[in-house]
Amino acid sequence: MEITDVLESLKLGKITVSEAKKLLSLYSIEKIENFAQIDMGRRYRKGIPEVIFAEKKSLDEIKKIVARVLTKSDSILISRIQKKDYAKISSFAKSKKIKVKSGKNTTTLLLYKNTFKNTGGKVGIVTAGTSDIGVAEEARLTCEAMHCSTITTYDVGIAGLHRLFPIIKKFIEQDIDVIIVAAGMEGALASVVSSLVNVPVIGLPTSVGYGYGEKGVAALASMLQSCSLGLSVVNIDNGIGAGAVAANIANRSKRR
Repeated sequence: MEITDVLESLKLGKITVSEAKKLLSLYSIEKIENFAQIDMGRRYRKGIPEVIFAEKKSLDEIKKIVARVLTKSDSILISRIQKKDYAKISSFAKSKKIKVKSGKNTTTLLLYKNTFKNTGGKVGIVTAGTSDIGVAEEARLTCEAMHCSTITTYDVGIAGLHRLFPIIKKFIEQDIDVIIVAAGMEGALASVVSSLVNVPVIGLPTSVGYGYGEKGVAALASMLQSCSLGLSVVNIDNGIGAGAVAANIANRSKRR
C-alpha cells in the first residue's frame, strides 16, 4: 500500500488513526540484512526516488534492494551498474514484471511498476558533444523518475554554436522550467545557454577532455567561474544530482 493510499483510506474512514499510524511507520528505514538501510520515506519527503549506487555492490545485493524497495514504492533508479551486471539486472526486472527504462551510452536504469505520468514540470537537456550523452541520459532518467517531461537535444556545443539557437527557441516556445547543460572540454556551453534564457540552468560538467584540465576538471572550473548569472553547477559526471535538482525546480514551478 502506497503512502497516498494510506492517507486516502484514512480520509474515507476505511481505516482507523491507529491503523494508519501503524501502516505509515512502515515507511521509515528498511534494513536489508547487514549491508543496506533504505530510507523509504525519501520520495515522500523530498520528491526524489531511491537510487542504488551500484558500482561497488554485488548483483545479489542489487537484486535484494530492488525487490524490497519495490514492495513499497513504484520506482527505483540504479546508477553506475557494472558492465557485467547490466543485462542481468534488466533481465531480472523483466522476469519480475518490472518495467525498465534505459538510456543511450549510460549504465543507469530506471525500474518501475506502473506507467509514468508526466505530472511534473518540463526540463530541457542539451549536451555540447556526443561524448556527453551518457551523463545527460542519466539526468533524463532521474527527471522522468520524478514525473517530469523532458526535451533533449545533443551535440550542440560551441564548436558550431549556430546549432544551439533552434533548440533555445524551442525551449522558450515549450515554456521549459529549467535546463540541464552537459559539457566536457572547457565546459563553455553552460555559460552560453545561461546567458540566453530566463530560467535556471544546471551545469553538468563531464569527464570528457584531455591534457591539462582533463577528466572534467577544466569544465567544472569554467562553469564555477562563469560570469553568466542564473547558472548552478553539480559535480563532474553527476547526472543523478543534476536531474534531481532540475526536477525539483520544475515540479515546484508546476505546482505554483
